[in-house]
Order: sequence, then structure tokens, then C-alpha cells
Amino acid sequence: MNIKIQSLEQIQDAARQFVEAMGDNTVFAFYGKMGAGKTTFIKAICEILGVDDVITSPTFAIVNEYRSDLAGELVYHFDFYRIKKLEEVYDMGYEDYFYSGALCFIEWPELIEELLPGNTVKVSIVETDNGGREVTLEGME
Repeated sequence: MNIKIQSLEQIQDAARQFVEAMGDNTVFAFYGKMGAGKTTFIKAICEILGVDDVITSPTFAIVNEYRSDLAGELVYHFDFYRIKKLEEVYDMGYEDYFYSGALCFIEWPELIEELLPGNTVKVSIVETDNGGREVTLEGME
């Protein structure tokens, strides 16, 4: 599935399309270069899901926990950019998050790829020539 975002004004519509396509999948790995818009898109997705908390990148905390007021579900937002070794991820108890059934949105998954569940949906965000973004989802059940 591909979602095109021509401008920031369209991000809510794109996030709505994403949420509608999520199905029963719970773990989403967001790939993209620095500045591709991973955090911005995850923020928009969380807003569509009814998260009222302030949504920020968990760059230093590694994981932020939100609650979807719409569904009453937990949403975990990870940023593994600063991970130096996998032991840090083991120590944080990643399995408790990834296999909880809660939604998990993961930035910089390439740094922990071997720990991702087999049913992880790969979400690639690429900047297009006109400054827009193309979001591609792979591995949907």
C-alpha cells in the first residue's frame, strides 16, 4: 500500500488512511532518513487514534507511552536512534512491549531489526522530488 503526502496540510488525511489500513497489525517499524517525517507522521497517526497527550519523539527516553482515548488502548512510540548495543533493548524489556498486543510505532528499527516480531509491518517514508512524502506499507496481514 502507498500513501502520498503532497504537503503538511494533507498529513491528517494520510494518517487516517494509514489507521484504516492497519487492520489487526500492532507493530509498525518506520524506516526513513533523518528528517523524512517519521515522528511527524506518527504524531498524526496518534492524533487520529484519539491520543490527547503531547506527542513527541522519545529520542532520549527511548519509549513514550500514550493512551488512545478513542479505543482506550495503549500506544507505544519508540525511537532507537541512540541505542548503542542490543543489551540496552533487552534491559528495557522490549518483549513486554512488542508482544503486548498494544500498538507499537518504532523509529530507527534497523538498529534492532533482529528483535522485531515476524509480523512487523515495514513502513517506509521517502521524500519525493517536490518535497512531499511517499509512505509505503509492507507486510500487512
